Amino acid sequence: MTTRREPTARQVRLAVELRRLREAAGLSARRVAEQLGVSPVQISHIESGLSGVSEGRLRRLATCYSCSDEELITALAGMAVDRTRGWWEEYRGLLPASFLDLAELEHHAKFLREVQFLYVPGPLQTEDYARAVFSYRVPELPHSDVELRVRHRMQRKAILEGPAPTPYEAVIHEAALRIMVADRAASRAQLASLLELGESDHITVRVIPFDLEGFAGAASAMTYAGGPVPRLDTVVRDAPHGAVFVDSEVQLDAFRTLFRKVEAVSLTPERSRDLIHRLAKEL
Repeated sequence: MTTRREPTARQVRLAVELRRLREAAGLSARRVAEQLGVSPVQISHIESGLSGVSEGRLRRLATCYSCSDEELITALAGMAVDRTRGWWEEYRGLLPASFLDLAELEHHAKFLREVQFLYVPGPLQTEDYARAVFSYRVPELPHSDVELRVRHRMQRKAILEGPAPTPYEAVIHEAALRIMVADRAASRAQLASLLELGESDHITVRVIPFDLEGFAGAASAMTYAGGPVPRLDTVVRDAPHGAVFVDSEVQLDAFRTLFRKVEAVSLTPERSRDLIHRLAKEL
């Protein structure tokens, strides 16, 4: 099988899960290679995402690892045989890989949960809002690069549209709604868009108000993407050097708890709408 030069985050995740299964079974890569009649290099390439794996070989590996979790095995097999080339592929070589990886993650997610404190979540941003975000970058991006990023961000809205949209829940701090990232008109339009999107059955928008007492969760920003099974959930966090994909079970469990805590203290969708309406009238 052809060796990949730059595996995607999804391909790496499959590789990581296969390595975790092997390590849980207490087997060395060399021992597994002997049992399958392949070279240790092939196992190494599979576990680093540099080579793909067929469904048949994946199931042989699962048997070798004494993995009896059929739901997990089936989910991993689905990742192994997936050949989706989504809309994000047109940006390969034009945008950083993390942009493509995030779009692919959102495309495959069973549900999405977002917590943001300073910005409106990406999939909910209007074009003018997104353009203002990307235009503020230092060093400044050329106009063509800004527009490329804006177009990519607008195409991410595909997860919220169509006959089978992804269930999406956003928890947004009032600070993000009050900060005028663009001009007053664009800010008003962004709030109006949030209100319109919040009317959809599959989209829930909640707001954390400024006057909430005892709230120390401002470091809880995250994008939580539900996988085909909970073990394959993923959290994406922004970092100075780019997006970080989190997938260890311990960390995932911590972020699940964090989301529940933040969600519990946020306003109901109805009261959130009232607050957004009031903020829009103030502009």
